[in-house]
Amino acid sequence: MQPRRPEGFDGLGYRGSGREEPGPGAGAGFGAKPYSSSSDLSHWVSTPPDIPGSRNLHWGERTPQYGPGPAGTPLGGVVLNDEPYPVGAGSSSEQLNRFAGFGIGLASLFTENVLAHPCIVLRRQCQVNYHARNYHLTPFTIVNIMYSINKTQGPRALWKGMGSTFVVQGITLGTEGIISECTPLPRELSHKWSLRQIGGHLLLKSLTYVIAMPFYSASLIETVQSEIIRDNPGILDCVKEGIGRVIGMGVPHSKRLLPLMALTFPTVLHGILHYIISSIIQKFVLLILKRESSQSLSTENSSSVQSMLDAYFPELIASFAASLCADVMLYPLETVLHRLHIQGTRTIIDNTDLGYEVLPINTQYEGMRDCINTIKREEGMLGFYKGFGAVVVQYTLHVAVLQLTKIIYSTLLQNAA
Repeated sequence: MQPRRPEGFDGLGYRGSGREEPGPGAGAGFGAKPYSSSSDLSHWVSTPPDIPGSRNLHWGERTPQYGPGPAGTPLGGVVLNDEPYPVGAGSSSEQLNRFAGFGIGLASLFTENVLAHPCIVLRRQCQVNYHARNYHLTPFTIVNIMYSINKTQGPRALWKGMGSTFVVQGITLGTEGIISECTPLPRELSHKWSLRQIGGHLLLKSLTYVIAMPFYSASLIETVQSEIIRDNPGILDCVKEGIGRVIGMGVPHSKRLLPLMALTFPTVLHGILHYIISSIIQKFVLLILKRESSQSLSTENSSSVQSMLDAYFPELIASFAASLCADVMLYPLETVLHRLHIQGTRTIIDNTDLGYEVLPINTQYEGMRDCINTIKREEGMLGFYKGFGAVVVQYTLHVAVLQLTKIIYSTLLQNAA
C-alpha cells in the first residue's frame, strides 16, 4: 500500500512534489517552487489538543517548532510568528507561567471535588432530612453542625462517599463517549450549530443521565448514610449496588422504593436544566472576561505578570460562576430529586439538628408531584432550601482557594521576572 502523502514530504518540511509549475515571468521555462516558508507550511503543521493550564494555545496559533531553523535563524532557535527567539531566552519564565496555569486549574479541581466534599455531604443530608427543624439556610449553622459531627464521629464522617462520586463521574464521561462514538449524536456543538445538532446533543446528555442514574442513586446513599451504622464500603460498591438495583437484586429495599422508571424524568430534567443553565452562564461570563482582558492588554504591557495570569483565569471564573448559578437556581429541584432517590432504601442519616443522633428515612412519596406538594404543605417553601448554607460555604471556600493560589503564583512569577 502506497503512503497517502505528498512526494518529498519527510515530516519536517515540504520540499515540493517535483511537479513543475509555471513561474511568473519565466516564459516557456518552468521552475519548481520550494515550500520552505512558515506560511506555506501552515497547513501541514498539526498541533496537539489544547490542554488547560499546560499550553495556552488559541485559534490561529501554532505549537513552536524546536530545532534548526531556516536561513537567518540562529541554530537551535525557535520560530514563532516568523520571529526568531533563542531557546534559552525566557524559557524559565515561560515554564513557570505554564506551571502556574496548571497549578491554578489543579487547585480548582481539588477544591471542587475534595475540599468541598464535606459541604456536599451536609447539603444532601439536610435535603433528605424531612424531620429537621433547623433548615440550615445560613453558613453559620452549617459550620456548627460540621463541627459536632466531626467531634462525635471523626473526620471520616464528612468525607464519606467521596470515592463513589468519582466513580459516577467516570461512568458518566465514559458512557457519553461510548454513545457519541457508536451513534451520530454529537458530543460537542460546533460554532455553526443547528436545531438538529442541539436536539441530538441534548439527547446524548439525556441517555447518559439515564444510564448513570442507578449508580448516582447508590452514590447518594453512601454520601448520606450515617457513619455510626455504616460499614466500610469499597470504591466500586456503588457499581455493584447500581447494577443490583437495575436487575432487582442486591441489598433488600422496602416496598416504598420507587422504580427507576419513576426516577427517570426528574433525573433527566435536573441534569438537562443544569447543563443548559451552566453552559449559557459560562459562555456569557467568558465573553465578558475575554472582552475586558483584550481591552486591558491593549493598554498595558502584555508581558506583565497580571496578563500572564489572566490568560488562565477567565475559563476558571466562568466555570465557577456557571456552576454556582445552576446550583442555586435548581436547588429546590435537587431537593426533590434526592428525596425520591433515597426513599425506600432503608437509609439512616445523621440528625442534622443535633449532630450526635441518627434518624431513619420513612417517606412515602408517590412521585415527583406528590413530593413537591408534600414538602410545600408540611415544611413550607423554605423546605426546598434545606442545607442551602452548605452551598454558601462550598463556593466561598472555592473562591478563597482560587484567590490564594493566584496570589502565590503571582509572587512566584514576580520573583522569576
